Amino acid sequence: MKHISLIIHTKHMYTLQGSGVGYEFGKTLAIDGSKIVAIGNSDDILSEYTAYKIIDATDKLVLPGFIDGHMHTGHGVLRGVAQDINNWMHEGMAPFETVRSSQAKTAGSELAIAEAVLNGTTTIGDDGSDMLGALQFIDKIGVRGNVSVRVRSALIKTYKDGELYVFDENYAKKTLDEALALFNQFHNKDGERIKIRFGPQGADFLDLELLEKVKRLAQERKTKIHMHLAQGIRESKQMLLRYQRRTIPMLDEMGYFDKDFIGIHLTDATDEEVQVVAKRNISMILCSNSIGLINGQVPPAVEFIKNAGVVGLGSDQAPGNNCHNMFAEMKSTAVFNKIKYSSSTIMPAWQTLRMATIDCAKALGIDSLTGSLEEGKSADIIFVDLNTPSMCPVYTTPMRNIIPNLVYSARGNEVNTVIANGKIIVENRVPLTFELQEILANAQGYADQIGVKAAKVFNEINGMNARYMKEGKL
Repeated sequence: MKHISLIIHTKHMYTLQGSGVGYEFGKTLAIDGSKIVAIGNSDDILSEYTAYKIIDATDKLVLPGFIDGHMHTGHGVLRGVAQDINNWMHEGMAPFETVRSSQAKTAGSELAIAEAVLNGTTTIGDDGSDMLGALQFIDKIGVRGNVSVRVRSALIKTYKDGELYVFDENYAKKTLDEALALFNQFHNKDGERIKIRFGPQGADFLDLELLEKVKRLAQERKTKIHMHLAQGIRESKQMLLRYQRRTIPMLDEMGYFDKDFIGIHLTDATDEEVQVVAKRNISMILCSNSIGLINGQVPPAVEFIKNAGVVGLGSDQAPGNNCHNMFAEMKSTAVFNKIKYSSSTIMPAWQTLRMATIDCAKALGIDSLTGSLEEGKSADIIFVDLNTPSMCPVYTTPMRNIIPNLVYSARGNEVNTVIANGKIIVENRVPLTFELQEILANAQGYADQIGVKAAKVFNEINGMNARYMKEGKL
C-alpha cells in the first residue's frame, strides 16, 4: 500500500467537472503532497492507500476552493471609506490612499487575504502596486496566488473630476521595474502555486509607449495581462480627452486583445465592444458588488457569455465592495442580473458557482492546476458545514437544494475547513497558518494613523461622506 498525505471521506461532493457541477455521492479523495491522486469509492481508496491524516467530512459539503479573480487587497486597510458617494476614486479613495504607507498597505493585504481565506477562497487574484508584502504573505500562509503587478504612467494624486491625469516617465519606469522584479522572484514559485501577471492599470493610466512595452514583455515572458477595461465613465472621459478614442476600439487596433488578456469590469463597454473582445478570446472578470456599489451598474457579463466568452468572479476592494467574500459575489451576480433582465432564469445558482471556481480558473489561465476536483489537479478544497441554519435542510429527492442554499443562503461563516495546494490552512474555522488577532490589531493601528493624516484633505474636498459626518449620518 502507498502511504500518502491525506484521505477525505465525503457524502455530498461537487467536483465542478464537466459542463455542470459534477455531483458525487459518498466518494473518497486521496491526496499526496499538493495533488489529488485519486477519487473513488472508500473501499477502493483504502485498499490502495494509507494516510498521515484521515478526515471524515461526511457531514460537510466538499467542493473546490473559491477563486477570487480580481482583488486589491492593499485597500483592506481602507475598508468602508468610499461607499454611497459619487466620484468614488477621487472624492472617496484619494484622501486616504495618498497617505497610506507601504507598511499599512501590507497590513491591509494581510487583513483582506485572511478574510477571503476564512470565507473559502483558496486562490487570491490580487492586483496593485507595492505588492511585495502581499506576495510574501501569500507565500507564507500557503494559498494560491494569481497576482497582477500594476504598471501605470499616471502619478497618484488627488485629481478633480475631469482633470487629465499627469503622466510621469520616471514613475512609469518605477512601476514597470517592480513588475519585472516580482515576476523574476515569484512567478511559478512552489510548483506554479504563485503566478505573476502584468497589470497595466487601465488604458487611461498609461502612455501608448508603455502600453505597447507591457504587451511585448508579457508575450516574451509567457504570462498574461490583467487589466481594467472600459471600467467606467471616468475611464472613457480620460481616453477621449487624451486619445480621442474609446478604450476598446483603440486597444483592438493595437492588437492588444488575445487569449492572454484578462479584462476587468467592462462596465462602460457597449454591446458592440463586448462582442469585439469576446471574439478575440479574452476573458472577463466580473465584480458585481463593487460595481453595483460604486457605479450602480451591472456589467455586461450576460452579453459576454452570449458571445462565447468566459467569465470569472472577483470581489475587487474593500473601500468599494466592503468585503472579500465569494458567497456574496455569487448571490449578487445572480440577483443583479435577474433584476437587470427581468428574468428569474438568468444567472442560475449553478452558473455563478462555476464562475467562482472552474470558470474563473479558465478565465485566469490556471484551470490545468485548480478550479475543479480531479485527479492530477492541486488539492484546493473547502468544506462547508451542512449542519447550519443557512444550509439546512438538505433535499436530495426529487431535487438537490444544496447549490441554491450555498449561493442564496450561505454567508461564508459556514466554511469549516480550507485546504490549499494540499495544505490545511483553516481547520474547524481556526486558521493554522496565520494569526488572525494579530492581523486585526495591526490593520486597526494603521487605520488610526491614516484617518488622522487624511482628515485635512477629506474635509477640504467636502464630499458626500464629509457632509454625512457633519449631518450626523455616519
